[in-house]
Amino acid sequence: MRSIKSVLRAAISAALALVAAAALQAAPPRFGGTLRVKLRSSRISLDPREWTPGSLNSSDSRKIASLVYDRLVTLNDYGQFQPALATEWTHDATFKTWHFKLRAGVHFSDGSALTPALAAAALQSTSGKNFEIAATEAGLTIHSLQPAPDILEQLASGNDFIFRAQLDGKLLGTGPFLVAEAVPEAPAEANPLATKPARIKLLANENCWAGRPFVDVVEVTLGEPALRQLLDLQVNRAEIAEITPDLVRKGREEGLRIWNSAPLVLVALRFDDALAAPASDSLHEALWLAIDRDTMANVLLQRQAQLAAALLPQWLTGYAFLFESPMNLPRAKELRASFPAGVAGAEQALRLHVDAPGDLFKLMGERVAVNARQANLLVQVAGVGSANNTAAPSDGLHLFAWHYDSLSPRTELETLLRQMPDGSDLGANAADPEQLFAQERRLLEEHRILPLVVLPEYVGLRANVHNWNGSPWGDWRLADVWLEAEDTSSGKAAGSTQKENMPARTPGANQ
Repeated sequence: MRSIKSVLRAAISAALALVAAAALQAAPPRFGGTLRVKLRSSRISLDPREWTPGSLNSSDSRKIASLVYDRLVTLNDYGQFQPALATEWTHDATFKTWHFKLRAGVHFSDGSALTPALAAAALQSTSGKNFEIAATEAGLTIHSLQPAPDILEQLASGNDFIFRAQLDGKLLGTGPFLVAEAVPEAPAEANPLATKPARIKLLANENCWAGRPFVDVVEVTLGEPALRQLLDLQVNRAEIAEITPDLVRKGREEGLRIWNSAPLVLVALRFDDALAAPASDSLHEALWLAIDRDTMANVLLQRQAQLAAALLPQWLTGYAFLFESPMNLPRAKELRASFPAGVAGAEQALRLHVDAPGDLFKLMGERVAVNARQANLLVQVAGVGSANNTAAPSDGLHLFAWHYDSLSPRTELETLLRQMPDGSDLGANAADPEQLFAQERRLLEEHRILPLVVLPEYVGLRANVHNWNGSPWGDWRLADVWLEAEDTSSGKAAGSTQKENMPARTPGANQ
């Protein structure tokens, strides 16, 4: 009888042989081709100075801008900071002053050299309210009035790209692609009231410091409805497209490759200051206890969302699990019975504005109204707003979507609060995790912002897309993607070839 050890050796040898065979059959990376990307946002901007914090449109803008611009530092999936345009960095004992050494030999897409002065000017325009940034002989000095131990997290995310502004206002980058064409949306020929989707065409930067990207062209189409994007993937009109949570199950059932990030979008309710009244605290708490988040996440969103009890997600802070989001309908009714006459939400309906765009968020607003009625609270959905969180009028209750943009928990929470009507501030001690937790707990106990769910981002990928490596926090890293050639007669992959004498790309170097 064979021993267990000999069986294990044979099994391991067979497994290694299979792995080796698969490696030999795997197609090498292929240069060339056009990567077609479809986005739901109807308008994006490639100017980081124009982005609205937390906006869903701005998050799409950031994805495309990351193909054109670079950062000083990046973060890999293991939480380690990586050099990008900065190769070294140091700080003083107080974490108030940081020194960065710039990478030598980096050029913008027009051939002009990256200098410390240009890098300082770019960062000052995006982070100037928080830091004093000065050019040095070999790099930058960033000074903060308060300790900034999280400055690397800030520089590796958000709006802090390095760019050069031309006299005509256009921006140049050092990234793997350059903008060849940007076509704004225009009236459709058949229907002047309709619009054609906007398009952006990006060309490979042959002289990128991190190596040439694999694809020659990235074509981005904006304003595509969710169902259209799903169809475009199935009929070979797109390689990459956003997928809404309610279509994820359908896409997977039809054999579509779907990737998801960590939860990046907070859906929450906020009250306006205009509602201040003797019963306002009871109203906030009653609505908090009446909402059925479990049904919202598991039924309405088909298990593609997570219940939210905190303002910041677990992956960003590590302590979100300490907060609870209980549903207690009897207690909500008890609070409702204590309301004095004339309070909004009692005899007078509380107007709920849906500030986030799309039918999915409207359905969530209607679910909030249903839950409120079960607690004898009157909530009426007033309308659907735009993609910007601050666009809706301030005269009631608001359902908004907030996209997490920063890898710094303190920065993210401060930015979120600054968009609220009273412009709250966390204070100087918020860099301490314990202080940050205490501040967030205080804000949640006030019930002025009621978290509902957090949503990942979902991306559909065609079978010919290789080396997709999106980060948990939503970076797409399209410069590392390569496309397998397809047989146009059959629509199937026809193998891969590599261009001769093509400079190798360092995977993830720009990310």
